[in-house]
Amino acid sequence: MSTYHDVYEAIIGLEVHMQLLTESKAYSPDATAYGAAPNTQIDPISLGHPGTLPVPNERVTEFAVRLGTAIHADIREHNEFARKNYFYADLPKGYQITQDTTPICTGGEIMIKDRNGEDKSIGITRIHMEEDSGKSIHDLDPFNTLIDLNRAGVPLLEMVTEPVISDSQEAYNYLTEVRKLIRYLEICDGNMEEGSMRCDANISVKRKDTDQWGTKVEVKNMNSIRNVQRALEYEFTRQIEAIEKGETIFQETRTFDAGKGITFVMRTKEDAHDYRYFPEPDLQPIQVKQDYVEEIRKNLPPLPNDLIKKYKEELGLSAYDAQILTDSKETALYFEEMIRGTKNTKAAANWLMGPIRSYLNERGIHLSDFPIKPGKIAELIDLVDSGKVSHTAANQQIFPKLIQEPEANPTKVAEAENLIQESDTSALQEYVELAVAKFPEKVKEYQAGKKGLVGLFMGEVMKLSKGKADPKLASQLVREHLEKV
Repeated sequence: MSTYHDVYEAIIGLEVHMQLLTESKAYSPDATAYGAAPNTQIDPISLGHPGTLPVPNERVTEFAVRLGTAIHADIREHNEFARKNYFYADLPKGYQITQDTTPICTGGEIMIKDRNGEDKSIGITRIHMEEDSGKSIHDLDPFNTLIDLNRAGVPLLEMVTEPVISDSQEAYNYLTEVRKLIRYLEICDGNMEEGSMRCDANISVKRKDTDQWGTKVEVKNMNSIRNVQRALEYEFTRQIEAIEKGETIFQETRTFDAGKGITFVMRTKEDAHDYRYFPEPDLQPIQVKQDYVEEIRKNLPPLPNDLIKKYKEELGLSAYDAQILTDSKETALYFEEMIRGTKNTKAAANWLMGPIRSYLNERGIHLSDFPIKPGKIAELIDLVDSGKVSHTAANQQIFPKLIQEPEANPTKVAEAENLIQESDTSALQEYVELAVAKFPEKVKEYQAGKKGLVGLFMGEVMKLSKGKADPKLASQLVREHLEKV
């Protein structure tokens, strides 16, 4: 493998189809709920009955503009629709309503990390609106293919990259970023396993010492981001081995067998003219005005890359912390609310990535099901920062109590549990003197250079104070007293 990477390089472009989170289909009022009984979410429009006319779903245009503005694409004002004609048993009209020459978004970029962890911009060629086909089911009947038309007419956005992805790891990172972005935008749930986000990959290879690219091959039917990566790794090797043997690479569509980890031919690849695109006669062009675009832009939620920049540059968090905090929208929003209640942003990050995440993982639940509001955790952080309770007491005693009683006040809980630390200097001084007096021989050893013995005296102070001594202040007083004895 390493030899191949030294001699050959890949050029990869990805086409991502996203099923939009609308309540009805792109051009008809049918529902779009996942998992409904087969052929129950259909009507004469989605079935292509004669005399029926499509009516555009306004939310589809809104979601397209939302995605386009998020990636800094150009939004087209005049949007026409086209018919893409082809025969599938699960395509009841015999054509798909899409956009051909006037995609609603062009340009833009998505930032990823390359194989070496460096920033890389993946340019976007276009985003266009279209409708989905139905679903053919081959594994329920040994003799027949079954057809479920619930998905026919479900609205899609297709986002096509420039052919600038260099390897399977970059493809993996790109799809991860796309899934995160569309979830932040709340336009698609990004579940590849359910088919609501699908990816077709185009890959060709060439020797590094030539400018002549090989023939492009498309790979379909990959139901996870990891399987896209696996399919591209296999196809990279397959094409190189074919070239080394003097074989011809054909332009074709292949599918991926996840069990065997291989691709195999589905059909010879069609060219655009095979689809006989022509303007959709039943739909007027949609006009997307600039003030509409600006209104959507103003109402965009905080986006992952913007938040990462904020957390690193403004809050001083590490790149690792910033990445973890923005992995999901619900985590980022919870953190945002936490830091509105406390200035200790590092402690807020640690609580969210530590005790809170552990609690969620142990129970297999989402952050949305976590009982404690962000403001309560912020209060708890400030309680520790003020020296009123130790971090240990906050984590091991107050935090579990708040889970049981989410509306409780952290300070009241600390008082009720007798956890308020002793920070009165005169009271602490008495404990310090008693602790030092108990170990006269250890005092001499400390003064002779064994500074680690301070822990022995601190342990005695904590015992005398029944764990309520402020550790920071007590430690300072112990050291001062040892120097004076």
